[in-house]
Amino acid sequence: MRVIALLIAIFLSQPLAAETVRLGDRWYRIDLPADPRGAPLILALHGGGGDPGQFARASGLARAATRAGFAVAFPAGTGRREDRLLTWNGGYCCGWAARRDVDDIGFLKHVIADAAQRFGVDGQGVYLTGMSNGSILAETFAAKHPDLVRAVAGVAGTMDTRRNRVQGQVPALIIHGTADTMVPFAGGLGDTSLTRTKFASVPSVVQAFLAPWGGGLVQTSRAIDTRDDGTSVTVTDYRTRGRVVLRLMTVEGGAHHWPGGRKARLTEGKTEEIDATTEILRFFAANP
Repeated sequence: MRVIALLIAIFLSQPLAAETVRLGDRWYRIDLPADPRGAPLILALHGGGGDPGQFARASGLARAATRAGFAVAFPAGTGRREDRLLTWNGGYCCGWAARRDVDDIGFLKHVIADAAQRFGVDGQGVYLTGMSNGSILAETFAAKHPDLVRAVAGVAGTMDTRRNRVQGQVPALIIHGTADTMVPFAGGLGDTSLTRTKFASVPSVVQAFLAPWGGGLVQTSRAIDTRDDGTSVTVTDYRTRGRVVLRLMTVEGGAHHWPGGRKARLTEGKTEEIDATTEILRFFAANP
């Protein structure tokens, strides 16, 4: 009986299988913890040309987050075909979605409401993260709707700071490589960009998310350089009342990549110093 009870306890502690949910002509994938009732919700936005399943696998976010008690919704962008070259309308980028002015802000709101109603997760305040084009939309959503967001984490993508003002206090984590040739750290048109967008710089995004917190922030920095991989990471924290309200993780020599993720084609600038999924979940947990 004791063995049976142990097996039952182990089974009940396991995350639930991923589900695909249709919302009209749009859809999202959701991965749930063992008990989804009231679970904090993460919206994880794939990069341009990606899709929910690809992003879940490449980042490892679904498995790690659900084991930590989060629910993770992976919404799908749009493209000429439903299953190929999906992008997000982040304002100034990218692809099909931006050219068609798709209402992706509205779609994300619909995903939040549906996930809360359908699965019982907490839809009152969500976490957002994304890669590249997904990061652009995640930051843009947080800037426009701070009342709906607990924290945001962007990787290798910068929102349009010329047209977007952050309208409230949102804790933010920004991870970006200095050798990113798709979305350059200093802004502008990247050498290998698949779009003609002149991207905003990482420093401009940092300043945009710091502005609502006002003055008196304490800035500290530390370095992470434990692996012989040609990269290092500078961690810059901005604190108020002992709380980190913005963390910038600058990957020195880092390319257009989700640190710790799987990107087989990348041969240089693939840092082993940090794991983005681990850092993001740690940051989200610090902002309950």
